[in-house]
Amino acid sequence: MEKLIEISDRKKAGVSHGFQRSLFSQIDTCERMIIITGFRGAGKTTGLLQMMSSESVKAMYLSLDHLYFESNSFIDTVDELYKKGYRAFYVDEVHRYRRWSADLKNAYDQFDDVKFRVTGSSVLEIEKGNADLSRLAAKYSLPQMSLREFAALSKNIIIAPVQLDTLIENHTEIAAEIADRFDVLALFAEYLSRGCYPFYREGVKGYPAKLNDTASLVLDVDIPAFEELTFSTVRNMKKLLFVIAQSVPFKPNISILAKDLNITRNTLLKLFHLMNKAGLISLLHADVGGKSYLRKPEKIYLQNPNLAYVYGTGKLDKGNLRETFFLVRSDPGTALPHRYREIF
Repeated sequence: MEKLIEISDRKKAGVSHGFQRSLFSQIDTCERMIIITGFRGAGKTTGLLQMMSSESVKAMYLSLDHLYFESNSFIDTVDELYKKGYRAFYVDEVHRYRRWSADLKNAYDQFDDVKFRVTGSSVLEIEKGNADLSRLAAKYSLPQMSLREFAALSKNIIIAPVQLDTLIENHTEIAAEIADRFDVLALFAEYLSRGCYPFYREGVKGYPAKLNDTASLVLDVDIPAFEELTFSTVRNMKKLLFVIAQSVPFKPNISILAKDLNITRNTLLKLFHLMNKAGLISLLHADVGGKSYLRKPEKIYLQNPNLAYVYGTGKLDKGNLRETFFLVRSDPGTALPHRYREIF
């Protein structure tokens, strides 16, 4: 227990406050339980610690991938720390703990003066546990960095968020004001290749390899943990990722592709659905019908343009990169209300 407290104190003391992901300023901190999901490396842990540093009550950071939780339950840990005066728990990597949703619900019910702020990298695993917490938790999704955030992080260029409706109505004035301040096209080119995740700061040359490793973890660990998959099925998802990366954009012929992979049509559509939910691809459907995964997508894009530099070969198509950027930034599949969706 003392080791956990030491880790928490060290994490809190070491967090950087120079840059904060936009989502964290929009979270309603009055909620007792908040769950934040997002792709690995999006900045959830840093944002969590930044929130914790401004906490008004005694707060504790817990990462549930720590070996301590292999033999100790989360709710018993909260109970012990509660007796020590802790009234806020900032819980990281929650999906790595098998009983996370049930224990969180029990802790929420048992300690009615305690706040919980929770993050998880496996969106699929978090969704599986949502039934226990459906009426208790406010849920947010941390997307990839916007171009505006990349400008702030990489160049210290501060720009107010711009929503799509405002951009459409006032694009001439907005473009002129931004162009007077810096070379936006040069910045955009940088963003397309390496600006979607803040871990690019650990080394530009190593960024593609790290992004590939991160995507591989999603395919090898996160998705199979949610859905029982064979090795050959995981390999098929990797093949699909490469096929999509080579296309401009990918317009799937479901029957031919399913035959090539030796799987059924429904299995192929289910794989697309899982990869989309896990944050690796984006599906574009015609504006008809329901939301069943059995609907054939009209087009399929990589989830963000940085992935094209990892999996694409030869000269990348600029138009496809820009379409990918716009589709993701304007995607309504977010936990935030429309007014918060920034396009720049």
